[in-house]
Amino acid sequence: MNQKLFFTLVIVLTAISGWAHYFTHSAGLQFVTTSAAIIMLAALLGKATENVAHYAGERVGGFLNATFGNAAELIIAIFLIKEGLFDMVKASITGSIIGNLLLVLGLSVIAGGLKFKQQRFNPMLAGHNASLMLLAVIALFIPAVFLKQIHAERTETLSLIISGLLIIAYILWLFFSMVTHKEELADKAVEEEEAEGHMWGKGTSILILIVATVFVAITSEWLVHSIKEVAAHLGWSEIFVGAFVIAIVGNAAEHSAAVFLAMKNKIGASVEIAVGSSLQIALFVAPTLVFVSLLFGKPMDLVFTSYELAAIGVGAFIASSISRDGSTNWYEGVLLVIVYIILGAAFYFLA
Repeated sequence: MNQKLFFTLVIVLTAISGWAHYFTHSAGLQFVTTSAAIIMLAALLGKATENVAHYAGERVGGFLNATFGNAAELIIAIFLIKEGLFDMVKASITGSIIGNLLLVLGLSVIAGGLKFKQQRFNPMLAGHNASLMLLAVIALFIPAVFLKQIHAERTETLSLIISGLLIIAYILWLFFSMVTHKEELADKAVEEEEAEGHMWGKGTSILILIVATVFVAITSEWLVHSIKEVAAHLGWSEIFVGAFVIAIVGNAAEHSAAVFLAMKNKIGASVEIAVGSSLQIALFVAPTLVFVSLLFGKPMDLVFTSYELAAIGVGAFIASSISRDGSTNWYEGVLLVIVYIILGAAFYFLA
């Protein structure tokens, strides 16, 4: 698409979504226009991330995309916590984790696999990602298991302890992967690839990345307001809205960026975005929200429902199984998407 036309569409659709949000009362119109705006903003964020990755490297670029993409999810969750909607927050956390592990990674593997017979990335990185996801599953599983034997007040204390340890583990992982073992975890598959023409310089790419993220966060919040009425009209349950609708919207940026990179045979960056985002949600965003809830005088615990834990466990298991060998093909992507659809159907019929 022509660059001028692309930017025009981004600006026009964002402006229309703003008009619909502030000057109309039609939830349906707000939902449609805001969704269109987010799609274009996500595409812009994907292009900016690709340019940043060109200058910073695939792993750092993937980390930046996961971080900026999760900013919308974090902002939405903070607003929900302020309203005391903890169940919705936990459902959205669950949805973000399984959405990235199954839908984003699955679509990326399919898109890349249809163009390239087999795509490879660093198997050592895949192994560490699998271990970290196992840590996240264990950390979320423990509070739920011990819930019946621990007083509510102590459950909150246990949640704070686990949250602090998860944040420490995530920070140390960043230090391990980007400092002490940077070379070992580098994606060798893309080192020989010729650099393509990039539209923007380093400074411009970072600026566009920040601006696009801000507008993704703003429009995502608009969508949350409209989706409540739309969901009620369509008869969607709160847990389905949190785990799938809000989660997909909040992570739209990563969806497009990961798929675009896979189609350019940069599956390592796609895995870094999809799996890295899930790890960031489980090991950093969720624990951070526990501490943020203290600021509102409404402490949130890490006790997830059995349905949410089952979904996270299933997602982590199949994603780790498929990606552990450091290679992917389109059929493995199909398996991931099918598991996501199965979970979506189960959550949809969950009253």
